[in-house]
Amino acid sequence: MSKVSQILRAVERGDSAAAEKLLPAVYDQLRTLAAARLASESAGQTLQPTALVHEAYIRLVESDQEKLWDSRGHFFAAAAEAMRRILIDRARRKSRPKHGGDRQRVDLESNCFVADGAQRLVALDEALERFEKIEPEKAKLVKLRYFAGMTLEEAAAVLGVSRITASRHWAYAKTWLYCALEDQAR
Repeated sequence: MSKVSQILRAVERGDSAAAEKLLPAVYDQLRTLAAARLASESAGQTLQPTALVHEAYIRLVESDQEKLWDSRGHFFAAAAEAMRRILIDRARRKSRPKHGGDRQRVDLESNCFVADGAQRLVALDEALERFEKIEPEKAKLVKLRYFAGMTLEEAAAVLGVSRITASRHWAYAKTWLYCALEDQAR
C-alpha cells in the first residue's frame, strides 16, 4: 500500500494527525496536475497552479461530505473534480457582463475578434453535464483527461479499465462533445 493510501485510510478512521500529512504527501502530484490543466487555458489566465491546488485541497478536506476515499486513485479523481469546479466557477464569473463577459477580445495584430476562453470552458462544462447524464463513466474519463491533465493510461488506472477501453471511451466522448458544442454554437 502506498504512503498516500495509508494516510487516506488513517484520515478515514478519523486520525487528525494523518490529515495534516495528506497535503505534503500529494502536493507535488496535485501541482503537476494543476499546472498541466492551466497550461491549456487561454492567455490572460490569472490563476496559478499553486492557488488551484490549495483551493481544491480546501474544498476536499473542508467539505461537509464524508471523506471516504477508497484509494489513491479515488482521491485524485475527487481532486480533479474539485479543480474542475473551481475552473468552471471562475469561467462563469468571467462570462458575466459585470466582469466583462459581454465583451469580445480584439487581436490588435490582425484586428479580428477572438472568442474568449472562458466562454468555451462554460460551453464545454454545459455539454459535459449533459453527457454525464447519459454516459457517466465516459464523462469521468473526460474530467480526468481534460481537467486533471492525466494521460490516457493514468485515467484508465484511476477508473479501473484497460487502456484500450479508455481509448475507445475517449474517442467516443470527444466526438459526442464536439457535436454537442457545434450544435450549441448554432
